[in-house]
Amino acid sequence: MICGISTTAVCNLPPPKAQRAFGRTRQNAKLLAGKPAYICEVVAGKQDTFIIKEGTMYYTYVLLCRDFIRNRSEFYIGSSEDLKNRVQEHRLGEVKTTKSFDEITLVYYEACLDKTDARKRELQLKTGFGRGYLKRRLESYLTVRD
Repeated sequence: MICGISTTAVCNLPPPKAQRAFGRTRQNAKLLAGKPAYICEVVAGKQDTFIIKEGTMYYTYVLLCRDFIRNRSEFYIGSSEDLKNRVQEHRLGEVKTTKSFDEITLVYYEACLDKTDARKRELQLKTGFGRGYLKRRLESYLTVRD
């Protein structure tokens, strides 16, 4: 229950189609408009009815890591269930990969309803195409910072 309101509700939507990892974005946006994070499950025996339950969000995030001594900056891409805590771990030097950097800034994140989707998006952003996408997406931020 959230604020005395039951977190289980029934909505009539067409059943989701088998799509690529992020093909469900529009459906999720319609489903979650103005509501806390929820996960859909099909009601047994009814193809067009879903039960919406409160759920957890999973995040794919991008950190801009800067080392002033060596004059270098890199993107670090990861995924986590608790974004605030994970970014704090990076900043405190508790993560081996980013502990050598002087400044760590969260510059981009995406939220997913499924852990697998967040992990797939992380792997996609780590490819050459994904890094190019990030550079284009963050172009104005990066030009202001430099």
